[in-house]
Amino acid sequence: MGLFGILLALAFLIALAFRGWSVLVLAPIAAIIAAAFSGEPLLAHWTQTFMVSAAGFVAQFFPIFLLGAIFGKLMEDSGSVTSIADFMTHKLGPSRAILAVVLAGALVTYGGVSLFVAFFVLAPMAHALFQSAAIPRRLMPATIALGTSTFTMSAMPGTPAIQNAIPMPFFGTTPFAAPGLGIIASAIMLGFGLWWLHRSEAKARRAGEGYDGTTRSNAEVAAQDEIIRERATTSQAFDPAEISHGKVSVTKPSIVFAALPLVVVIVVNLIMSMFVLPNLDVSYLSEERFGSTTLAAVGGVWAVVVALAAAIITLVAVNYRHLPTLRATIDAGANASVLPALSVASLVGFGVVVAAMPAFNMVREWVLGIEGGPLVSLAVATNVLASLTGSASGGMTIALDALGDTYMRLAAEQGINPDLLHRVAVIGAGTLDSLPHNGAVVTMLAVCGSTHKEAYLDIVMVAIVGAVLALVAVIGIGSVVGSF
Repeated sequence: MGLFGILLALAFLIALAFRGWSVLVLAPIAAIIAAAFSGEPLLAHWTQTFMVSAAGFVAQFFPIFLLGAIFGKLMEDSGSVTSIADFMTHKLGPSRAILAVVLAGALVTYGGVSLFVAFFVLAPMAHALFQSAAIPRRLMPATIALGTSTFTMSAMPGTPAIQNAIPMPFFGTTPFAAPGLGIIASAIMLGFGLWWLHRSEAKARRAGEGYDGTTRSNAEVAAQDEIIRERATTSQAFDPAEISHGKVSVTKPSIVFAALPLVVVIVVNLIMSMFVLPNLDVSYLSEERFGSTTLAAVGGVWAVVVALAAAIITLVAVNYRHLPTLRATIDAGANASVLPALSVASLVGFGVVVAAMPAFNMVREWVLGIEGGPLVSLAVATNVLASLTGSASGGMTIALDALGDTYMRLAAEQGINPDLLHRVAVIGAGTLDSLPHNGAVVTMLAVCGSTHKEAYLDIVMVAIVGAVLALVAVIGIGSVVGSF
């Protein structure tokens, strides 16, 4: 009955979340269902298991959600993201429309801009370029996905994406874990994705298929859609409802000032991770008032937080005159961070309750018994949970909360570098999370004015197949030569 209760709770959560119900309500109810079928105390699991674990996630990662959302909103309202998109358009032009959109998306998201903010700016750019180049509009969502939701989210070393931050406290790693393997994985995702998109473009031209539709972006409509909002906030770090708050500058900064904050994110993140934090005396962290923790558990988050804070200060300093309503922009960014953080935290709370059920031992034994060793079973665990929840961050945190200590023990026994575990977990969570119910997929389609029927096959190829190929390569290379 306990295992049936876990499956029933999961089905309840997935079914209603797909219909736009709030995860903040669904997750505790689903946790209570799982506990009830296991004969466990319901209120105790709600207040002492669910809420404590959800609060722990917020305590660890809310600073990244907060600063990331504020930074993204400042980048949008200052016109910086638009300036970067326009620069790519001018340099590459309609003849290389797909490459221009992919590179613009990759640059802004690797620099720390939230997905929905990137969608909001890239969609009009893609509409205009695709119309000029006579490329079918149905390829827009996959093109945007390749640049924003694949290698810059899970593979590029140092990416400030929340997905790259989640394994750090579990494995004692940094945002730059396994940089060589991350670059190889990025090259595979980017190369395969561009090959597929150009192949699709050529096939469409041979068939006489051109651009069909309007150049008007649907981003503002999508931002106000409540069903899209509920789905989006479990997969992104930005609440779409806040996109219309604040005021976008009528003038744009130069490309140098627009890109400078993105460079600051990357450089400061690297300096903090590799040089500053390792040389600090942080023995005070062992004191009870600081949670009796270690630098390995908090250093990665500290590096990302300092990098985002430095980028925000830089952005305001160099682009102040392009921020007509600075306070309103910062308020909108701060508000935009709350619902995503609490939504993912609720998924984490549900996962921890499920992991506390006696019947979960059968699930744990099945996962750890998968042939191929810890790397393969970790990849399967993060893949399955990310696909079921429709959230790379939520699925990965559930998997690591339940099995992170076990994987660290197995890694120590088998001589596996924790950096390799980190990269496999992040890339694994970023593969099957792009199933049709994923919030980022739903949002992208809505922003581009496309449907699953029109555009989803291409999303599958660039966001799932390409990521799976990269994951297989990382596991294969890492198993032979280790982390590098």
